[in-house]
Amino acid sequence: MMESVSSRAYAPIGVFDSGVGGLSVLRAIHAALPTESLIYCADSYHAPYGGRDSAFIVERTLAISAWLIQQGVKALVVACNTATAQANHLLHQQFSMPIIGVEPGIKPAAQYSNSRVAGVLATASTLRSEKFQRLITAYAADCRFICQAGSGLVEAIERGDTDSAEVMALLKAYLMPMLAAGADTLVLGSTHFPFLEKAIRQIAGDQLRLIETGDAIARQLARRLAAQQLCAPPDTPATLRLCSTANGAHLQTLASQFLKTDQMAEHVIIPSDSLNAAKIGC
Repeated sequence: MMESVSSRAYAPIGVFDSGVGGLSVLRAIHAALPTESLIYCADSYHAPYGGRDSAFIVERTLAISAWLIQQGVKALVVACNTATAQANHLLHQQFSMPIIGVEPGIKPAAQYSNSRVAGVLATASTLRSEKFQRLITAYAADCRFICQAGSGLVEAIERGDTDSAEVMALLKAYLMPMLAAGADTLVLGSTHFPFLEKAIRQIAGDQLRLIETGDAIARQLARRLAAQQLCAPPDTPATLRLCSTANGAHLQTLASQFLKTDQMAEHVIIPSDSLNAAKIGC
């Protein structure tokens, strides 16, 4: 038994998102767990998920998770708020390994807000999900949350655009009503949005405390790995593999921009029936 656990400890961690937003979570994981090898998969051929229907999001989430399991990962990180909201419960039913999802930081926002007004910038799919509504109900009893769908922002970030006139105009339209209402906290409800921090600061200055989930996800992942004796030993040389269902060269360019890495990226094909192929290996 111990031999099996030890060998699995050297396996990589799978991280995926509809596109490049999950690179913000990947960055946090690498900073917290520098000896862990990582496989990142961007389903950029189908990005963004925010405007997709639930059935499609579930289908792709299961397929990409299955593909990552075929690559030998020891844990899964669903670095996409939309995919987590729609499919995380199904992943736990299908696969018996550590699975960490992300969710908007409603709880910490309610804890930190002094004005008791907080903004939420997320995709339309995340905002309408039952999981998000449960978070609001659970933690917003005495805190007003102003929820805004960040239409157009994910698409801009997927192009590598974080500060154009178009992006700044969108952000101003989304943030100014929150500021006018007295918000002092902003929940970044998409893993794409931490890459907009500089632009948000240009508009809001220090008026908004930004709540993102990358560091919390990394801590939760570390706890789950330790609990199952899956942590890579301290002297393990970590590797990084970047994969995209669309254009590997584009992912490589954005990873260089957002992560300051020169790691090559590859194009992969992940059909939506990958789930059945992976069940045998689970």
